[in-house]
Amino acid sequence: MNRKPLRLWLGWGLLTALLVLGCSATGVLFGPLASLSEEATAPAQPLLEAPSAVASPPAPSSEQAAAPSGSVASDLEATLVRLYREATPGVVSIRVYGPESQGDFPQGQGSGFVYDREGHIVTNFHVVQGAQQLEVTFADGTKAWAEVVGTDPGGDLAVIKVDVPPEQLHPLPLGDSDQLQVGQIVVAIGNPFGLDQTMTWGIVSALGRSLRSLQAAAQGGYFAMGDVIQTDAAINPGNSGGPLLNLRGEVVGINQSIRTNGMVLGEPTNAGIGFAVSSNLIRQVVPVLIAEGKYDYPFLGISALDDLPLKAIERLGLPQTTGVYVVQVVPGSPADKAGLRGAHETDNPHEIPAGGDLIVAIDGQPVRHFGDLIRYLTTKVRPGDTVTLTVLRDGERLEIPVTLTARPSAEE
Repeated sequence: MNRKPLRLWLGWGLLTALLVLGCSATGVLFGPLASLSEEATAPAQPLLEAPSAVASPPAPSSEQAAAPSGSVASDLEATLVRLYREATPGVVSIRVYGPESQGDFPQGQGSGFVYDREGHIVTNFHVVQGAQQLEVTFADGTKAWAEVVGTDPGGDLAVIKVDVPPEQLHPLPLGDSDQLQVGQIVVAIGNPFGLDQTMTWGIVSALGRSLRSLQAAAQGGYFAMGDVIQTDAAINPGNSGGPLLNLRGEVVGINQSIRTNGMVLGEPTNAGIGFAVSSNLIRQVVPVLIAEGKYDYPFLGISALDDLPLKAIERLGLPQTTGVYVVQVVPGSPADKAGLRGAHETDNPHEIPAGGDLIVAIDGQPVRHFGDLIRYLTTKVRPGDTVTLTVLRDGERLEIPVTLTARPSAEE
């Protein structure tokens, strides 16, 4: 979404407020995060510099776009042209009207994609957060008002609905994000800076990232969002909520945020590090949002670190360099009831406290870093399920069953 930037840093000083299913302070030192960044509140800038008299080049015919050329570059070009032509009818621009709107002009903007022929559109929670009215624009210029059906701040997802003829709706198919591989080409289509139906492309840069969500925790801080895709496809303010597609035209993610270390004219600049909510999380959450209006994630109840410096690993006497190190256990949480152990307090702010459990597996699946743990908790289990954590403690390898509950909200 395109709003004033909101600078967010996750540092070790915030560790005790970050809860696994909860969140981690694991080296996640995000400078200004654009969609958490993209998104504070300001009216969209008018695009006065776009001359209407400039003629667009004619679109290639389907025969031209699909014609084999014998050249890898030409074949890729034809694939991208065809993908854009087939996907754009299912991509929408969203204008947000709220308390900071000025007259007829919105306070922010974002993107979305058509989910089904009932008029449901998927976007980010932060795009619609606090909205009083939502205006949706389709690729052919058709406009319609939309209503919010359900929101999920924990996964930064939202479903809105428009009332338009079925022939106006072109749902985009969901792909299987578990099949993605680093290096795979992906395409982003959206509404950056109000430039609707903009297409960019890049590769999958990493998988299984975790980010801070927008769901506040009862103990302070925010829960984590798991199973996040990293990409270098250009994503900018206004791209939020738009689809990330593979070359088959399947949605493999929703573009959600960027990491940025600079600003130009008050907007965060793309640094080649973008993040998208995975399609398999969308597949899991959206039907529940449509049916119930909200989605509950499982709660473990720890603060943790991973990717510790080797100096700390040796000082703490940890038996291996991978795993999730438990720093704090939330009183009364599932982790607490199961007997997980957090670290002792320390007076030295420059040292990681000793005595915490090291989680190395969940239900037999290896946990190398925090992203592995939260990805499993986010996508494989629900509140009420019991998981088995493999923990290293004082030279012993323990199998600890934990029965998960729903995340407690900040209001509880």
